[in-house]
Amino acid sequence: MALHQTLLLLLFVSIAIHRAVAQTTTSTAVRGDGKRFVTYSFPSFANALLHLPANLTVLNNASISQGALQITPDSSNSADGYLVNQTGRVFFSTPFTLWSPAAAGGGNGTGTYVASFNMVFRVNIFRTNTSDPGEGVAFVVASGLDPPPPGSYGGFLGLTNASTDGDDANRFVALELDTVKQGYDPDDNHVGLDVNGVRSVKAVPLAPFGIKLGAANASNFFVWVNYDGTSRHVWMYMARSDDGVPSPKPPSPVLDAPLDLSAFVAEKAYFGFSASTGTRFQLNCLHMWNMTVELLDDGSRSSGGGQTRRKLGLGVGVPCGVAALAAGAVVAFLYIKKRRRRVGDDPESLSSPAAFKFNKSSINLRSLAGTPKEFEYTELRKGTEDFAAKNKLGQGGYGVVYKAVVAGDSDGESVEVAVKQFSAANTKGQEDFLAELSIINRLRHRNLVRLRGWCHQNGVLLLVYDYMPNGSLDKHLFGGAAAAPVLSWEQRYNIVAGVAAALNYLHHEYDQRVIHRDIKPSNIMLDSAFGARLGDFGLARALDSDKTSYTEMVGVPGTMGYIAPECFHTGRATRESDVFGLGAVLLEVACGRRVSFGAGGDGGAIGGCSRLLEWVWRLHGAGRILDAVDPKLAGGAFDADNAERLLLLGLACSHPDPGARPTAKAVVQVLARAVPAPAVPPSKPAFMWPALSGADCDDSDGGGAGEMSSRHSARTTSTEQTSSTYYASSSSYSSHGCTRTQVTSSGDAIADETRYMSIG
Repeated sequence: MALHQTLLLLLFVSIAIHRAVAQTTTSTAVRGDGKRFVTYSFPSFANALLHLPANLTVLNNASISQGALQITPDSSNSADGYLVNQTGRVFFSTPFTLWSPAAAGGGNGTGTYVASFNMVFRVNIFRTNTSDPGEGVAFVVASGLDPPPPGSYGGFLGLTNASTDGDDANRFVALELDTVKQGYDPDDNHVGLDVNGVRSVKAVPLAPFGIKLGAANASNFFVWVNYDGTSRHVWMYMARSDDGVPSPKPPSPVLDAPLDLSAFVAEKAYFGFSASTGTRFQLNCLHMWNMTVELLDDGSRSSGGGQTRRKLGLGVGVPCGVAALAAGAVVAFLYIKKRRRRVGDDPESLSSPAAFKFNKSSINLRSLAGTPKEFEYTELRKGTEDFAAKNKLGQGGYGVVYKAVVAGDSDGESVEVAVKQFSAANTKGQEDFLAELSIINRLRHRNLVRLRGWCHQNGVLLLVYDYMPNGSLDKHLFGGAAAAPVLSWEQRYNIVAGVAAALNYLHHEYDQRVIHRDIKPSNIMLDSAFGARLGDFGLARALDSDKTSYTEMVGVPGTMGYIAPECFHTGRATRESDVFGLGAVLLEVACGRRVSFGAGGDGGAIGGCSRLLEWVWRLHGAGRILDAVDPKLAGGAFDADNAERLLLLGLACSHPDPGARPTAKAVVQVLARAVPAPAVPPSKPAFMWPALSGADCDDSDGGGAGEMSSRHSARTTSTEQTSSTYYASSSSYSSHGCTRTQVTSSGDAIADETRYMSIG
């Protein structure tokens, strides 16, 4: 009976898929350069059956009705019951391979090849009455088909919530059309580029373009999103379209920004839309959607676009055959899954508690040199109260950290620990676990978080660390009204001195050269005495003694703002790139502002400066560098000489030329006041690659390996480009045998896809 019902259901689904697919047209093309592109066109959304997985996935309060994608509800019922505090998402159901390790054709020097794409959609933002609209709608590139997280209504646009906003684990990029001014927004009528959070890395007011979102008489717009994977840049264009007639693409974008998708989203990612309402509400819907995406081959099977194309062809041509195949596939899958579970051969399961498969080889964790105590899973489960939400300390791309109470070394003693739970159900989680355990288990330094033990049982990967009662540094610097008391100047200075000492140990004192690759305030923990403990070694790599860098074959890991500019050209992590991250931390600690703060946002109005580094450098050039010190230090309670020392050191570590940055050893000496502060040019030097120092034209240790470089005062070329410009480059020239890249803006990379494609 159950099988009979399943077959009937599958037959109905296949017919529904056939009807849904009929609303969509698809085509493929090969460009003159050999690149393959696929185009999907939704001229309308007239069939409600489109929500089936053949085409679209509809989540939360979204729906398909009245010939449109209703990202948030479209209802004439009571606003309080149906329109307030709503969220919704709609995704194209099949992922596309958006980046892959570079093959022939290269990856722009970064070790990855990133696909290009173009999107065109017609969006309607409609006020239901004369009140102000709210909140907004966003085009999203996401790593999964997840519904909006709880509490993501209001200003979170269905993308994040108060506890997850800004987390690297979110793994999305969005282009928002925002109609409400939050504290971090320029106004209530703007577009923005969002990366893992709703605090836009770049936001642009729309009033200068003659555009008003949610206006009573102009709420329909055509939007073009063009992404060039070669230059790693995105452009967004908008034009009014009240009568529904395709509008010409404007000559100037409303937003353009550098964007390396491989640094933020999964290799296979999804396109879609997300929106929210709050106490103020509007109707957010799409009337048409065209997308043209470059097809990449991931080496094992066709990209998402190719798979979808085959699905569409089957859906249109042989729906009955699809039903029969689907029924057989379901039955076979259920049987195989059941059998694998019975014999313990499920590919999603892990191997024995003492070892797991890593790169097709079995590694015995107990055999690793210096491996600490192996904890029992039952003890950690009990200590975290079954991994209760109330014991959650933090979350990142690796997984979640919980507070736990476990037995101490002495009889009857109990101690508090931090338990880091990895996302073990995927290969990345296993790799992160092994990488962190294999490195940190032998590190011994007072300014590193101490590893107490590990656990690998019941398919769960856990690391156990000393508990840090004062949490992470970012909570004290940027936690807002709910944060702990403001750190004093002495505490701040001691914290950065401790971080520098830890980095010097990793770079110069340990028997291997360790590159951390993710130095930022959220990875700096504070013990009971507010001493700094550098943690999170999930991205760290230990190098052989004859190596100076580590090359990542699948992108540039880390967090924007802390990644050195040269990493986006070389794909290599070095000691100099670690020092760049340290420089960002030094500036954040001294200024009490995030490295990516923007004018009109949490940094306040600062003359249009968009990032902390540029702001401090401008103040330095104007002879007012002490104006950058955190205003929360009541009554100017800081040492002026030490504050200037710290700020100048932060600028020196942030130098665009890696060879001009001080070493970690030199940083320790400056902070210990054993040597004077470095000489820093009055204007931020322009980023050029390769650097004038030649530090990375070969594999030598290069500049920065000795004491403070004299090149700090030699490079004085100024630039008005923001730090985000580091990450885009499009023109190059030859200099002394090295290919040098000059930072410029780039135009539209796909010229023949710049106009709206009319649908016959």
